[in-house]
Amino acid sequence: MKYLLLSAAALSLGVASASSSFLNSQPSAPVAETPFSSDPNTTDEQPQDHKLVIYQLMTRLFGNKTTVNKPYGTLQENGAGKFNDINNTALQAIRKMGTSHVWFTGVIEHATMTDYTKYGIALDDADVVKGRAGSPYAIKDYYDVDPDLAVDVKNRMQEFEALVKRTHDNDLKVIIDFIPNHVARTYKSDAHPKGVVDLGEKDDKTKAFAPNNNFYYLPGKSFVVPAGYNPLGPLSGPREDKKFQEVPAKATGNDVFSEAPKVDDWFETIKLNYGVDYQNGRQKHFSPIPDTWLKMRDILIFWTKKDVDGFRCDMAEMVPVEFWAWVIPELKKVKPELVFIGEAYDAKTYKMYIEQGHFDYLYDKVGLYDGLRRLMRGEGTTEDITKVWREESRGFSSHMLRFLENHDEQRIASKDFAGNPRAAIPAMTVSATLATGPVMLYFGQDVGEPAHGSEGFSGEDGRTTIFDYWGVPEHQKWMNGGKFDGGKLSTEQKHLRDFYCRLLALTSQSDAIRRGRFYELQDANNLDPQYNQRQLYTYLRWTDKQKLLIVVNFSPDKTYRPTLRIPRETMQLMGLNPTKFYTYTELLSQAPAVETLNLTLAPQGAYVFEIKPEE
Repeated sequence: MKYLLLSAAALSLGVASASSSFLNSQPSAPVAETPFSSDPNTTDEQPQDHKLVIYQLMTRLFGNKTTVNKPYGTLQENGAGKFNDINNTALQAIRKMGTSHVWFTGVIEHATMTDYTKYGIALDDADVVKGRAGSPYAIKDYYDVDPDLAVDVKNRMQEFEALVKRTHDNDLKVIIDFIPNHVARTYKSDAHPKGVVDLGEKDDKTKAFAPNNNFYYLPGKSFVVPAGYNPLGPLSGPREDKKFQEVPAKATGNDVFSEAPKVDDWFETIKLNYGVDYQNGRQKHFSPIPDTWLKMRDILIFWTKKDVDGFRCDMAEMVPVEFWAWVIPELKKVKPELVFIGEAYDAKTYKMYIEQGHFDYLYDKVGLYDGLRRLMRGEGTTEDITKVWREESRGFSSHMLRFLENHDEQRIASKDFAGNPRAAIPAMTVSATLATGPVMLYFGQDVGEPAHGSEGFSGEDGRTTIFDYWGVPEHQKWMNGGKFDGGKLSTEQKHLRDFYCRLLALTSQSDAIRRGRFYELQDANNLDPQYNQRQLYTYLRWTDKQKLLIVVNFSPDKTYRPTLRIPRETMQLMGLNPTKFYTYTELLSQAPAVETLNLTLAPQGAYVFEIKPEE
């Protein structure tokens, strides 16, 4: 793992003198005459410290120690992680990575094929459930938690509340999902507070649309189970007969206004009505405030009073921005420091959902994630990174959440993605340090979990299942029977995890990364024959307290030896005197400070140099 453990001899950067080729020999204008807005290598965005470090874990999978992994296996066969498995030892291990927030994915009760009728929970129909465990995004009761996650099902909410307190006691904040766009076809709350009117309870089902209906209806039509849907393969699920009763049929969660959604639709869900009449030109009926808005606000308040610190909002763009503009300020009256993260995929609407919708953060999936994915697969160039900061998130980069894995995306180590967890090293460094916004790590990513095999409903697609009961093998090696010490990891896995720990800890502590300005050095170095601009990416991050030079090499097999150049005017912009000598300390490897070295960039390498005046 030479790409991780860098010796001083492997590092190569320095300024020999003011006349060195490292500097621009031409005199420059004073800093005041070089505004950020006119420089194509940076922006005039005022950096804001929004450097959350989020650790996402699939709650059902995280603490599961069972290794049977039978396709379509039951809860009893394959096991499930519990709230109680996420104990102080686990939380301390997560905290030591520099983590500030834990996103507990799949907490709220959702439709499942597991029978909990003895606890007063209605049995779901397999014809409208995806997978044995069910999708955590097909909510069955907004006021309850998933019984799978409790040791004592009767006390499941108390076990969740204890997890929240335990997380806070370990100096971490809690994020859970809020799924505003759709619910399970079998939605019925049996745990809502007294006086709460359930979703759809007072709907006028004779109307396709009414402003105060919670759902959309198809009067006179009955729901048709998608042709060819076979929820458990060769096995039979509860009530599986292709005859799920829903009269009148309701519109499906992904905006399908048909009684017969396709098998690839979100057919297990029904869409919530926020006052938009989709079938009549998307006319908006927002005054008076629609009933669904009020119900969703009350649900968010319910969880906020459980001491939750933030919400990751599923498919935020499928809910009108006017709702967010109203509800987020309403919630911040209850808890001002609440964090709202929106899952968003339309770059053209980012600014609107941040400025008008009041989201704190949005997914940077179609921009930075997709660009880095191409680079990791050997299909893209670093121009994709430039496009993100220069165009897509220009002016609001501190509001963009960066990541390389989550529950929706393929594992980096899978054959469907990069096939090699080391490919993440340069990409994760860019994700974490490019801007002052949050960064996220998905559990198992740090040990190279490849998501091999077909889990059942979730076929062999390079993803860790969210639909099935399952153990996550490489993560289980780190978990080591509940010790959470990495005791069963290979040497390479330990080195990989050590990289993630050092990078994220640095990200959480560095003044320049948390608060600093950004300056790209691609143009400054593109004439060097050893600087492959398509695979190397170099930039500066700085404040008055700290100056960093960050260099990454996306090539899987090529070592480059460029002589990096920081233009004289750029040094002045950073507050450095180009006539003085500086030392460079590589922070990820903690190698000794150096003055004059020739830069050597190993394949899939990442380097973060701190620049300091020579003493």
